[in-house]
Amino acid sequence: MLRYTLMRLGIFVGCFLVVWGLVYSGILPRGLGDSNLLWVLLLSLVISAPISFVALRKERDRASENVVARVDRAKANLEANRSQEDVADDAARAQAQGSQAS
Repeated sequence: MLRYTLMRLGIFVGCFLVVWGLVYSGILPRGLGDSNLLWVLLLSLVISAPISFVALRKERDRASENVVARVDRAKANLEANRSQEDVADDAARAQAQGSQAS
């Protein structure tokens, strides 16, 4: 998951540098007043999102599989703990009923 995040951040930074260069060379328009940095950030975000979606498809699928595997392991551990508690509870109830009957 960290690898995917770093790759996505790298694509965003690359887009930011390209857009910044295009704005300051005059190819793309500047923002109004002091909003130039915000303009460059938003335009970089809009450009990097579809690039990341296409370029990082395999890495995103791999990260998704890792998350699903972790969730499945956590569910299995919870179920194992629940069954252990049920066995211990049943044994305690049986022992309590056995001592009451005496």
